[in-house]
Amino acid sequence: MSAKKSTQSMKPATAAKKLGVYLPATPAEFQEQDHTTDEVDALQENPPEWLVELRQNGPHPRPVIATRLGVSIAGLARGGVTDALTTEQINDLRDERPNWLVREREIQEQVRKEEERVAARDAQRAAKPQR
Repeated sequence: MSAKKSTQSMKPATAAKKLGVYLPATPAEFQEQDHTTDEVDALQENPPEWLVELRQNGPHPRPVIATRLGVSIAGLARGGVTDALTTEQINDLRDERPNWLVREREIQEQVRKEEERVAARDAQRAAKPQR
């Protein structure tokens, strides 16, 4: 009896999220059909031109924008960024350094430092011998 590998399928929105691209910017055929895990893996390993173009120039989804700007997704919303942005628009924001972006980067830095402090504390506690 051979074990048949089941291939999981996902909606276009999930596939786009896994690929790190903005769904409305993908080709119509990508948006109109479900995709298997194997198909998404194949796109990751050997991206077609449209995927390379989207990843380089956008428009990008909010998680990608937040990462590129060094802020949280909530920070984007507080800054009024609710739509997808191109790489050029992201770079313009970086260059302009609006007040909200400076503030949100400071908040993100505080969060990162706190996470590091907690991780160090937890590692120290784990290293102590148990009584």
